[in-house]
Amino acid sequence: MNMLLTKSQIGLDGVPAAETVLSHVDGERGELIIAGEHVADLAGKSGFEGVTARLWNGGTGTTLSEANVRASLGAARERAFARLPDLLPATRGMSIVDGFRAAIAGLRGENGLEHEATIVGAFPVIAGALVQRAKGHDPIAPDANISHAADTLRMLRGLKVEPREVAALDAYFVTVCDHGMNASTFTTRVIASTQADLFAAVTGGYCALTGPLHGGAPEPVLEMLDAIGTRERIKPWVDDALARGERLMGFGHRVYRVRDPRADVLKVAIERLETDGADLPFAGEVEAYIRAALRRKNPDRPLETNVEFFTAILLDALAIPRQAFTPIFATARAAGWTAHAREQQRTGRLIRPSSSYVGVMPKS
Repeated sequence: MNMLLTKSQIGLDGVPAAETVLSHVDGERGELIIAGEHVADLAGKSGFEGVTARLWNGGTGTTLSEANVRASLGAARERAFARLPDLLPATRGMSIVDGFRAAIAGLRGENGLEHEATIVGAFPVIAGALVQRAKGHDPIAPDANISHAADTLRMLRGLKVEPREVAALDAYFVTVCDHGMNASTFTTRVIASTQADLFAAVTGGYCALTGPLHGGAPEPVLEMLDAIGTRERIKPWVDDALARGERLMGFGHRVYRVRDPRADVLKVAIERLETDGADLPFAGEVEAYIRAALRRKNPDRPLETNVEFFTAILLDALAIPRQAFTPIFATARAAGWTAHAREQQRTGRLIRPSSSYVGVMPKS
């Protein structure tokens, strides 16, 4: 006898697929814990290398230090740059998002070196090379002696970067490095559960990230702000969009029923940045009006600001091209993907859910 599933059952909402020490999301309370720390506390006291050490230690059972990770990522960036002549030909004629997918699919293991560092170190090198090529420039060589965030910004922009800019990108990297069993992490763990290698698992995770319902939302946030244009147009534009039943990008989340805790961390990072790269007061007015409009429309459960809204503003303020937003998201999330893949391979089993058949049955 066939059983019809509810919408949440079909989407696997609330169905545990693994046990993990890496991160925990409580959507009802608006809480995100990464490696034993609330995300706001972690962003205030740990850089990307520090949180990556925590994730890799949890996923692999090792005892890496922040200094270990900083050194291994610096060396991995240099190795990735040397491999660009092999990786970039497959990306010709592609967008930055698609070229990034093709290039990371060409990554492979190196004898005696941790695959985790090879992957996480290569991501900003590839992203920077694709951005520079789009400008008609040659790739910029990495600097192994500076932080991952600082080097990422250097290779993307080709300019001297300010400490406040590095701090803002580093806060972003820490904030989005892991987020429970999201779609891309689940994809990564499914592939890893087959005992496929880390490179295959992470490539699959990136493919899941590119969808507009997952990591592809920040660019449309800026398109929405562009369409609104001026303060005078905020109210009529938002009201018309809601009347037409359109989705407002940067609001609402599949898991969080209250405000996304990452949104507040990034809002603080933007305020500290104090840059002229974006009209931050205008964006704040848009956010405030949309939140009020959504509360009026659905007072029992209004949609709240999510991480994509402030991600868009922060990355735009750092003069990172919109086409590179998804690869830069992946540059941070690769820390979590690699940790989850290792944890799954070390402690898990093959992930093989069942389905409920609702098709025609053969005649007896």
